[in-house]
Amino acid sequence: MADPYLCPNCKTNRSRFNLIQQVVTPVKMDAKSGDIIEQFENNNAGPLHMPYRGPERRVQCATCGLIEEERMFVKRAQQQ
Repeated sequence: MADPYLCPNCKTNRSRFNLIQQVVTPVKMDAKSGDIIEQFENNNAGPLHMPYRGPERRVQCATCGLIEEERMFVKRAQQQ
């Protein structure tokens, strides 16, 4: 079951949101040019490359434009 949202910024929007799916691409870049030297598989980046641990989804309020983690919108709706 999905949870209801309420924007923690404008505090009025409960129905219009943009769901943003985050796709992680681990890369090694050239420090001077910014060119991508190597692109890694998620589990194969090596010991010096920390894996992404952020949220898979972020939410944007389509009324005020705030972009936050999904849990912030869910928590605000639960408080009301």
